[in-house]
Amino acid sequence: MPGLIHVVDDDVSFRTAMERRLKLAGYDVVTYASAQDLLDLLPAEDKPACILLDVQIPGLSGPELQARLLELGSTLPIVFLTGHADTQTTVRAIKAGAEDFLTKPVSSEELINAVERAMSRHEMTRAQHGKLVALRALVASLTPRERQVLDLMVRGKINKQIAYQLGTTERTVKAHRHQVMEKMQVLSFAELVSVAERLGMLDPNGDAGK
Repeated sequence: MPGLIHVVDDDVSFRTAMERRLKLAGYDVVTYASAQDLLDLLPAEDKPACILLDVQIPGLSGPELQARLLELGSTLPIVFLTGHADTQTTVRAIKAGAEDFLTKPVSSEELINAVERAMSRHEMTRAQHGKLVALRALVASLTPRERQVLDLMVRGKINKQIAYQLGTTERTVKAHRHQVMEKMQVLSFAELVSVAERLGMLDPNGDAGK
């Protein structure tokens, strides 16, 4: 699977060795001598990518960079590299969403396997994000009244209740429901509710968000 790998390590010989191994495996590689260098160039996420990150680097540490990237909304998977395993650090990093934790020296097979898993996860995340963007665009295409009808529909309100709440007729509500279903590109009410749930339009109590 082609993709871009960001290698962050203060050891120039290690960066060079990683770059060589990964390029031989068919990946594009960008290297950084510090976590701040990567932050300054905040990588785009327009293609499958991941970060190979040393835990203990001068300045901003690996876990600190992980936290900053999360704050910035980055979804790039992180594979940590460390010279000596530290269970507490490992657990904390994995809980924060790290893809893997490899101990140096790492074999080429172990490295490539970890990278492939990270790439697959990023591709899945990007696909899901793309679908959400498309669904939000469909909601944005609704008129204000159609959006009101959508909110009431996914709360389980029937036409009579929606008409009463909006001060209109059942016939008008039926017409709006039809438009909502068409514009949202769904074939069933169950599918519409599923879309609303994915978009976070339903709160934990099952009510539609405003």
